Amino acid sequence: MAVAQVRAVASAVRPRPTCLVRSLHTTSPRKRYLFNTSNVDRPTDDVDVCIVGAGPAGLSAVIRLKQLEQQNGCEIRVVVLEKGAEVGSHVLLGAVIEPCALNELIPDWKDRDGYPLTQPTTSTQMRLFTPKYSLRIPQSPQMAKMGTYVVSLSRVTAWLGSIAEELGVEVYPGFAGAGLVYSEDGRSVLGVRTNEIGLDRQGRMKDTFEPGMEFRARATLLTEGAHGSLSKEAIRRFKLCDGRHPQMYGLGLKEVWHVDPAKHEPGKVVHSMGWPLDIHTYGGGWTYHMVDGLVTLGLVVGLDYSNLYLSPYRELQRMKHHPYFRDLLSGNETGIAYGARVLNEGGLQSVPKLNFPGGVLIGCSAGFVNVAKIKGTHNAMKSGMLAAEAAFDSIASQTSDSPSPDDPADMSAYDTALHKSWVHSDLHEVGNVRLSFNTPLGVLGGVVYSGIDTLLLRGRTPWTFQNTSGRSDAAHTRRASECTPIAYLPFEPPLSTDILMSVALTGTNHAEDQPVHLRDAAVRREHVHVNVEEYAGLFERGCPAQVYEYVDAEDAGTEEGKDGEIKVKKVGWGGKRLVINSQNCIHCKFCDVKVPMQDITWTVPKGSGGPKYICETYNPPFPPRAAKNPSAAHRTSQASHCVGCALGMHMRVRVQASQSAWGSVVQTAQKYRCTDTLGDKAPTVLL
Repeated sequence: MAVAQVRAVASAVRPRPTCLVRSLHTTSPRKRYLFNTSNVDRPTDDVDVCIVGAGPAGLSAVIRLKQLEQQNGCEIRVVVLEKGAEVGSHVLLGAVIEPCALNELIPDWKDRDGYPLTQPTTSTQMRLFTPKYSLRIPQSPQMAKMGTYVVSLSRVTAWLGSIAEELGVEVYPGFAGAGLVYSEDGRSVLGVRTNEIGLDRQGRMKDTFEPGMEFRARATLLTEGAHGSLSKEAIRRFKLCDGRHPQMYGLGLKEVWHVDPAKHEPGKVVHSMGWPLDIHTYGGGWTYHMVDGLVTLGLVVGLDYSNLYLSPYRELQRMKHHPYFRDLLSGNETGIAYGARVLNEGGLQSVPKLNFPGGVLIGCSAGFVNVAKIKGTHNAMKSGMLAAEAAFDSIASQTSDSPSPDDPADMSAYDTALHKSWVHSDLHEVGNVRLSFNTPLGVLGGVVYSGIDTLLLRGRTPWTFQNTSGRSDAAHTRRASECTPIAYLPFEPPLSTDILMSVALTGTNHAEDQPVHLRDAAVRREHVHVNVEEYAGLFERGCPAQVYEYVDAEDAGTEEGKDGEIKVKKVGWGGKRLVINSQNCIHCKFCDVKVPMQDITWTVPKGSGGPKYICETYNPPFPPRAAKNPSAAHRTSQASHCVGCALGMHMRVRVQASQSAWGSVVQTAQKYRCTDTLGDKAPTVLL
């Protein structure tokens, strides 16, 4: 008998023990397909007004719309899309604001609960810094103006958001406006679409994929801040900048510190010029004493600087080495927040046409910053109010005899109204100030002229300075062969820290497996070639969040990928390749403005990604036994933020390339008792 037959008989005769058998079933992973924008069925929602951006301008617009609704009995549906996780989370830290627009919008704001304008300005001064000394000098009437408030702008924004929601406005945090919806002929805007959810890093659809939603609106108000992606699209498509000067930008970097009560002077406002910037670079600093023992300090660097070896972040850290700041920040003072953002500096000559078919630009999307005052919130809020009035009148005038409700509103009245308002007067008075620094007189000549203009002339001149070259900020950047390297001194923690320590304080976070929102149009090889060979890796020094790195790579001349995947990851030149650490991005837009080749386009990431500036109230460090995981526990609070909390989020920051940076993080974490969250090893995830 065959062996197999013997075994079969024996098995049939032998009694089998009773047992439970668990089977493990596996399913092969589904193939992911590239997302095709031309073949997607999007959900839609019809609204009267869609506002992109829940900043002071956008929220002022919705509040004014609801006020007009109540006054006229004409119901209007308003939707606000905000890319931040909550209203105010992407609004950058402390500021000094004029309450004139707020007085018009909410006359009884002082009688409302929780109003955040609690610290009036008590004194103002202008100082000239040299490497060792700080000299008080005359200041312009615009800077010396009293009646202002030192505030947390993120708290002001959150407070306005709560008022808007009380009035019935639909505010959707975490929904980023990713694209404009056009009419069939492409001549007008019919609304906004949000970005897709559930795409992986290669742009393929995951199991959780959901297409973006279209909000079709009669009027679309863009208030994304300076250099917003949708604003850029509208300006380019409808040629809104024709006949205007190119917009000029500065990069503002801020920190918030908790200082010794003996050195804290609530309401004190100090502006500075001079050191650490050289005489060829436009810029200046500030120090604002807020409430609760907090001080916000920072530096603005004009992005038309020519020396590519300049690092705005290192200039800010070097500024704190000045004796003025060493004294203010000495002892047990603690830096608790950091952020950066590009600012409009072009003034009235660079303001584009404000309306286009179906929409308008308001706030910093249009560029209403008063450079001499270093303030723009009041103008942004007023522009939102005027846009709301134009939108309401246009929509309310549509009767049954009017065209289809889907037809866009005529918003041309907004452009006219703004140029007749005090916003125009506010900007006209200082229209020559910033451009005076770009004349043959240079920076020193600009200082002299702007002093005469603001103190005596007050804009009453028969001439207007022109940007005759038409060059953008990126075009001012010289090549490495024409520049002298800048030798920065080492950091001195905790007074000055490396960039990753500061990025940790922003609370920034992006989902790792999503398309990179910093697009380079698949020209990465040429980008690396030009920026490494001719511009010595400008991005590594310029980006205030260390998003970009040019790293050594033996395979930098090869491509990788298959099945239609994006084949640019390792494309490089000369043994270098570009690594984009998008996880670190704090949405400052520096890369989009300053890159010489203009081949980087900043787009919105997945909704709710980015920094969390709203948490800037200082709380003492947790006691050792406050919680098993104090950092995680503290992050559940939306109204407070501490160093330990921020350092807990540092786990999401790419630090593998710098073990020394991680060492300083651990030391600071131990000081603030967050070692349970951090551990003692650097994360190894490459973004």
